[in-house]
Amino acid sequence: MQGEPVMSKESHDPKYEMLRQYGALNAATDAVRDECFLSHEFFDLRDLVQVKYEMLRRVRIDGASVSQAARDFGFSRTVYYQALALLEEQGLPGLIPKRPGPKGAHKLNDAVLEFIQEQQHGADEPLRLEALAKMIGKQFAISIHPRSIERALARRRKKGL
Repeated sequence: MQGEPVMSKESHDPKYEMLRQYGALNAATDAVRDECFLSHEFFDLRDLVQVKYEMLRRVRIDGASVSQAARDFGFSRTVYYQALALLEEQGLPGLIPKRPGPKGAHKLNDAVLEFIQEQQHGADEPLRLEALAKMIGKQFAISIHPRSIERALARRRKKGL
């Protein structure tokens, strides 16, 4: 129908959406040259966890060399050894990609939040976030954006602290 956006097959595929949502979508499907992935419906080039697992299995069970398996599955030898270590340490869940970046407010730790609370209680009126950021910079020698302070305070209020 004219005027409707063109939707790719993948946009209606629930597996594609789940792989994308969890960061397990293989962005380099064209680099995978393993025959199983190219000729069998069970094997899904888009599934990064499955591709890495099969690469590891190919070496351990089938006796392929690390270099050949890494090449056939579109990875470097370094990625092979990283995946092997994760599998041995954490099992299959270890192959699920982790989200990059900090896992929490690493600058606004408990000591900084207590400092903020002390400053607010000692003031006649609520301090501006910019002023708090400057005070924190002087006291703890760290640079904090006022919006980060605002979010941290909102999280504390939500938790009832």
